[in-house]
Amino acid sequence: MKNETLPTDDLKKFGIMNDDNTFSKKLNSDDIAKFLQGYTIVADNEKNRATFQLVDDNSQLKVIFLERDKNLSEIIENSKEQVQYSDIQTKYDPNDAKNSAQLNWTKSAFIFDKQTNKVVEFDLIKNATQVTSIIADKKDLMETSRHKIELLKLKEFLLEKMDKYPEIAKEITNDLNIVSKEINTVNAISPNSKQIIKEGKDDIQLNVNDPDLYEDANRMREEKQEHDEEFQKSKGFRR
Repeated sequence: MKNETLPTDDLKKFGIMNDDNTFSKKLNSDDIAKFLQGYTIVADNEKNRATFQLVDDNSQLKVIFLERDKNLSEIIENSKEQVQYSDIQTKYDPNDAKNSAQLNWTKSAFIFDKQTNKVVEFDLIKNATQVTSIIADKKDLMETSRHKIELLKLKEFLLEKMDKYPEIAKEITNDLNIVSKEINTVNAISPNSKQIIKEGKDDIQLNVNDPDLYEDANRMREEKQEHDEEFQKSKGFRR
């Protein structure tokens, strides 16, 4: 990689680099090292998400803007009571105005970790097995039911994408296989619907308001992670 070819003007434009060519203090040394190695910076601010990645031998900055279906602050707060699910879709991609930009999306599960007192975001495909395992450990009938519903929604979404984008049918099929496997796993651990309804009758970190969306880019992820790899709180989807 060639650091001397860094697109400094663009990096400064989005607050990743300062005017004196030093990196933002929002990024620690490990963040910077990973960014230069091809990892993606992810910045969240309520419904907005932006991802930044160096490409073409670190000579170009790939920027993608996405929009979440819910405010992040609400997701974080509500996740302390129950698992929250959120969809993120491409808002627009300044590097590519064609249809490929429409394929940037993710479906996430936000789970509160009582041990660390933090909310962790999991990709519902990349971290499918891990999320199902966490849900199963909760032994909560309603949570299990909600998780299955979200998996079914995800399956329907993928089927629609397959029809619309046959050129990437193979990739979508791989994701469908993962989701279908998790649905079968949830079915194996789920009680019948009557039991869920009966149970239901008895049960009634991150500065998301930073005015500078892009200078809050202090979370890193590798764009091509293995399916079972846990990624940091708030990661973007790989398409």
